[in-house]
Amino acid sequence: MGFWAAVRFLTIFPTPKRYKIEDREIGASLTYFPLIGLGIGAILTGLDYGLGLLLPMAVVNALLILVLAIVTGALHLDGFVDTCDGVISGKTPEERLTIMRDSRTGAFGVIGAFLLLLVKYAALVSISGKLRMPALFLMPALARWTLVGAIFFFPYARSSGMGLPFKQGARRVRLILATVITLAASLVLLKGLGLVIIMSLGLIILGIATYLRSRLGGLTGDSYGAINEASEVTFLVLLILFSQWL
Repeated sequence: MGFWAAVRFLTIFPTPKRYKIEDREIGASLTYFPLIGLGIGAILTGLDYGLGLLLPMAVVNALLILVLAIVTGALHLDGFVDTCDGVISGKTPEERLTIMRDSRTGAFGVIGAFLLLLVKYAALVSISGKLRMPALFLMPALARWTLVGAIFFFPYARSSGMGLPFKQGARRVRLILATVITLAASLVLLKGLGLVIIMSLGLIILGIATYLRSRLGGLTGDSYGAINEASEVTFLVLLILFSQWL
């Protein structure tokens, strides 16, 4: 049941049965986050190949970003916007958390989303050749792996909320399994470069999560989404950077 809970939370795809997800299933879903990411990556890779036969690559890259937002229900992007609004606008942790719960979008959220999508688009434009397929395949998987790590290592900032059951169900064994899945996929597709990128990405996201904790007193469901979005962009930039160096 944990797998289908992960599908339901991370994508818009229907699950075989409509049932009320229990908290224990929400916790168990963390193990499958990288697998769901690989599934999303497979969709992006297939679309990249098919659309590339018909359209200019600039258009293909824009469509891939659009599809990624649609497939995930823009859940993580919404969290990124709310996090930008709250973290930058508020003066105290309590005020920041209140702003993040406001359904209205502020200027910082709009600017943050624009810059995020701009960098993501520019990075995709810059990746071609042999790295193209691994980049699209691994980007969603590694991002969701960092999500599992953030949920496990950092406290939850609220006494309730959508992200709380994930935090309560975070277990070391689930983090280990998610890491093994991510590492195996990275080594297969990128070999040694995959290990370098995983380590670098983990350190960068650790820094981002630590900053968010200092501003909010912990992490929330919105900041989980922000971490996912930041991880996708960071992964693409690291792949470009290290592929040039190595």
